[in-house]
Amino acid sequence: MEAATARFIEESTALPPAALAALYEEFLDRRSSGGRDAGRATRVSASENSAIERAVSTALLRRTDELDAFRPHLRFDVKPICAIAARAVCKRAKLTEDQYRVLLDPFAAAGVTVPGR
Repeated sequence: MEAATARFIEESTALPPAALAALYEEFLDRRSSGGRDAGRATRVSASENSAIERAVSTALLRRTDELDAFRPHLRFDVKPICAIAARAVCKRAKLTEDQYRVLLDPFAAAGVTVPGR
């Protein structure tokens, strides 16, 4: 896995529970304004997807108690948004600027390092 993608996963999954919950809500809001199409554009190879999914799952699994204490099932809510955003980082050169921004601006606003396209 590319270093920028690994760093993004590490930082995004380490955000405080309140920040992760806010990101989840932001992603739901953005689905209708380009988020759904942008998410579909983040296709990666099977091996890349497996590595991303495993890294996100492992990082969030370690925090299950903390995340669920904040809001039940928060880990399950944020796993897909962290994985989609990580795939966007992985395939950033193939996404349009708008697609990249709709998926990653919320993470950048939360303090996660987002590499340039």
